[in-house]
Amino acid sequence: MKHLRLNALTSDIFISIYVISTLFIRFKLESQTDTGAIESLVMGLCFLVLIWALIKLKFLNPNWFGLFKSKSSKS
Repeated sequence: MKHLRLNALTSDIFISIYVISTLFIRFKLESQTDTGAIESLVMGLCFLVLIWALIKLKFLNPNWFGLFKSKSSKS
């Protein structure tokens, strides 16, 4: 069975859009409701755990826009 995977560039774009949209959601929600620092940290941690799980499941294959050398290119 072939697993669904996104290529490196698509993964980078997906992660960037995800981070920007979750930050927007957090700031918008926090400005409209009375949330404290702990609630904000827990919400941010939940968003990060979701993206971390997608990377660990190999659905996302981030290349970090070529900022770091990949493991296969080391000599």
